[in-house]
Amino acid sequence: MLRLRQVVLAAHERASVEQALSALLAASSGHRDPGVGRFGLTNVVLAAGCDFVEVVSPSEPGTAAGRWLARHGGDGGYMLMVDGPPTLTAPDRLAALAVREVHRAELPDVVDVHLHPRDTGGVLLALDAVDPAGSWRWAGPAWTGSSPACAGGLREVTVAVPDPAEVSRRWAALLDVPVVDVGSRLQLDDGRQHLSFTDGAGDVAAVTAVRLSLPGVEHRAADIGGVRFDIVPLEEA
Repeated sequence: MLRLRQVVLAAHERASVEQALSALLAASSGHRDPGVGRFGLTNVVLAAGCDFVEVVSPSEPGTAAGRWLARHGGDGGYMLMVDGPPTLTAPDRLAALAVREVHRAELPDVVDVHLHPRDTGGVLLALDAVDPAGSWRWAGPAWTGSSPACAGGLREVTVAVPDPAEVSRRWAALLDVPVVDVGSRLQLDDGRQHLSFTDGAGDVAAVTAVRLSLPGVEHRAADIGGVRFDIVPLEEA
């Protein structure tokens, strides 16, 4: 099974974006990972059902996220993280697909590989293979080596790119999933999630919209950190 697990926003000022997202998601205190400091970042990871929304901000000059913010012209959806089988992260498979790795971490409970955006044609993409299933180290101790009881999560993510048809074909090969809906939409999580590519206004790829289903909520929506968030009750997903 392969599924979208985390959407990452890049923001010049993390605190205000974090506050707005926490209110929208009705999320408790998020997890702050000191490990992102090696990339010159600070962050927070907020639970959204069984999936997550992260906000990163540069803490020093010369970071990849900082350069993306400058090219994009403001806050926005910077990265997607996908949870899949171990074969997804195999180095020989990625080499055969002619995609470069910009980061690889191999830990007892997860293999985490970040792919070069110039080779994917889209936003920064992380491929993760976790053990046990449902765990997610990047969300903190409660999700490391186990999976708390949860329901709902990401249902659809929209990414604006210069060439939607070409990028959708590229990502279908990288994720080993089918392309549907006239070549611009991918199915994940056995059809429960969709990843859509649309025409972007510029030449910088960015996540522009996120749809989530969460238990015990009313339908609501908000524009936060350059991304349109749409929340629907779990029973309507």
